[in-house]
Amino acid sequence: MARKEKYTAAIIGTGRIGFTLGFDSKREQPASHTMALLENRRVKLIAGCDNNAPRLAHWHRFNQKCAVFSDYSYLFATTKPDIVVVSVNESSHLETALAAIKAKPRLLILEKPVALNVAQARRIQSEAESFGVPVLVNHERRFAEDYKLAKNYMQEIGEIQTINARLDSGLYVYNTEKESSGEYSLLHDGTHLIDIVNFLLEEKKSGAASTERLLKKMKISGITKDRKNPRIVRNINVHFESEKCPDINVFMSGRSRFFGFEVEIISTEGRIRIGNGIHEFQKREESKLYSGFYSLADDKKVKIPKKTRYFSNMVKNAVEFLDGKAPLRSTLQTGLNTLCTLEEIKNFIKLGI
Repeated sequence: MARKEKYTAAIIGTGRIGFTLGFDSKREQPASHTMALLENRRVKLIAGCDNNAPRLAHWHRFNQKCAVFSDYSYLFATTKPDIVVVSVNESSHLETALAAIKAKPRLLILEKPVALNVAQARRIQSEAESFGVPVLVNHERRFAEDYKLAKNYMQEIGEIQTINARLDSGLYVYNTEKESSGEYSLLHDGTHLIDIVNFLLEEKKSGAASTERLLKKMKISGITKDRKNPRIVRNINVHFESEKCPDINVFMSGRSRFFGFEVEIISTEGRIRIGNGIHEFQKREESKLYSGFYSLADDKKVKIPKKTRYFSNMVKNAVEFLDGKAPLRSTLQTGLNTLCTLEEIKNFIKLGI
């Protein structure tokens, strides 16, 4: 039996998502790009790059056989990795992604969101198409076993009536002063919320991601601004429609003293609630409370996965794509679709500021 090819990889950005979240004892591991690449036997990590010297030195202590670079131009001048991971801050996505694309790796893994705005994302898309570089965007929940389970379960509970998606955090939803850095939850965590709703709405077709925008007819049903600074948005309610579901409600709070992320799917014959630490799968059954009625009850047949393998499955998808065995499950186009929706919300907010 022939040995399978190993793919070389380099990572640009060795901060939290690039590396150090791999040491968080409370998170399911691997929880960073570095740890996920190291876990996969088909991948050989060969280089790391970061312009923060202490951060890069910390990464190098755990990856001593890898080359290290403080500037990605030197990385690309001396190595030619099959996979390049870009896990830098949002404000550096455009510049770094364009440089990586011009180096022509066999695959670029780009941390979410694609870029600070749609115009930058389209530049990345144009260059990727011009240089023939496929791009996998790390919207991690698309790869998680629990969200895949929810998507499959939607087929068993009738017609989808309503989807409620909610994000709670203490970070303002939007702040005009932070637009150049992307330090606001509409972009930072809202990208996960919008993308997973898109994922759940996509038709099941051979595992391939959708190429079209699925959230349509946006209406803002409520905005709460900061009392001291009206240029800061703390809460927002948004309504959408899609062909699969006529009633989609997205709520983002920047006034909460906790972090919460959840999606509720209500159908004609059941309900799903899924999110951070939430796994509820319910079906209609003859009611124990009222004669002649049906109620919802937990579906005992559903087996909740012990591990979601969100990061492991992302790298696995990258390897299977390079093997020619599977399409990318999170693409530049799906990332752009999500960013277009976020920008539509942001533009509405800016009109009222």
